[in-house]
Amino acid sequence: MQSLDLLANNLANSATAGFKRDTEYYGLYSSEESSGDTQLPVIEREWTDFSQGTVEASGNPMDVALMGSGFLVVNGSTGPLYTRNGNLQILANGTLATADGYALQDAVTGNAIQLAANKPIEISTGGVITQDGQPVGQLKVVEFKNLKSLTKLGNACFQNTDATNVPVAAQSTQVQQGKIEGSNVPVAEAAMRLVGVMRQFEMLQKAVGISSEMDTKTIQEVARVGS
Repeated sequence: MQSLDLLANNLANSATAGFKRDTEYYGLYSSEESSGDTQLPVIEREWTDFSQGTVEASGNPMDVALMGSGFLVVNGSTGPLYTRNGNLQILANGTLATADGYALQDAVTGNAIQLAANKPIEISTGGVITQDGQPVGQLKVVEFKNLKSLTKLGNACFQNTDATNVPVAAQSTQVQQGKIEGSNVPVAEAAMRLVGVMRQFEMLQKAVGISSEMDTKTIQEVARVGS
């Protein structure tokens, strides 16, 4: 059931910009009844694959793709969040935000980036934003030494759960305007795995049903002998 949930969520977000697929890590469990002779596979933990998704040109100047391991920093309700979804918008108050409405942080001031809503923008590979030829802000792009402390919040945002894993300014990540990074879900592979897991699930359901029928017949036979 855990595998089905993960695969179904991956497929549902295969078209979500910046989405990173989740997968499971299996271990072996030895039951006490079998004295360790029988080992069953169990999901020990889930993990997120942070590999680069496919980058495609969108032609929209409000789209940015990150080439490298960095994350855009946005303001969440309880602190900073990190995302690779570069589908941006300018809110009515002039705040540059993600498609989910999270304001993007400025790399210099740490405040939300404010823009003129009716003027075109240009974004350099270093994340510097200009309007009318004048710099008006810079996208804050960071990277982490250890990605294990990042947990998903929604479909394309992450929260850092380890205060000692401090993000640093990304040195090897480039910002590309007019492009968007798709999800890294291999759709064909995920669909095939989903079919395989569903068949296993059906087999287990049948096995449970047969076991239940055998128990019922045993009880009936015992009752018949006793009478």
